[in-house]
Amino acid sequence: MITNVYIDGFNLYYRAIKPNPQYKWLDLAKLSQALLPSHQINRIRYFTAVVDQRPGDPQQQIRQQSYLRALRTIPNLDIHYGQFKTRNQWRPLARPVEDFNGLVFVRNTEEKGTDVNLATYLIMDGYDGEYEQALVISNDSDLALPVRMVRDKLSLPIGVVNPNPEAKRDYTPVELREAATFLRRVRRNALRNSQFPDSLSDGAGTFHKPAAWS
Repeated sequence: MITNVYIDGFNLYYRAIKPNPQYKWLDLAKLSQALLPSHQINRIRYFTAVVDQRPGDPQQQIRQQSYLRALRTIPNLDIHYGQFKTRNQWRPLARPVEDFNGLVFVRNTEEKGTDVNLATYLIMDGYDGEYEQALVISNDSDLALPVRMVRDKLSLPIGVVNPNPEAKRDYTPVELREAATFLRRVRRNALRNSQFPDSLSDGAGTFHKPAAWS
């Protein structure tokens, strides 16, 4: 069955990769095929945002760019960008401190656009007849409505993949469980077996997996 895969990049990172940092050099084409081994992966859409330069980790943005460069070597993968919004705000403490009942001034960073972009392409591609089946890698319950629309309005099967390798069925939000045609989860062996080679080549030459990820 011809399948398009839609990946919520930050959801995948925080649920699957951050707890398992040895798998950061993740080949999303291999992962997609591991999730649906008997199906034809037509297109992969990856939704992310460029991280801000942070004083505590000045190499973070460079590592991300190396990974995005690796993803661009996958012929049927498209990268779609949201953006980070950073604001300084006064916020109450989650755990009160003795003799302090006021607010603290914090730097609040939010990623914007990923869920809207993913939902838009998911529905648009289905309407255009790009796929016979869709797969969404995310456990963001905000995506329940577009998933349900693909299933009910376009009459196409759609699976939802929980990125958490430790997740059981009930860990997927109920809204997504009820909207999807079928459910999967990213298993640790799929992460292990879906890594890029340490060295890759593109039109600009050869590049390597970031040393910090080795």
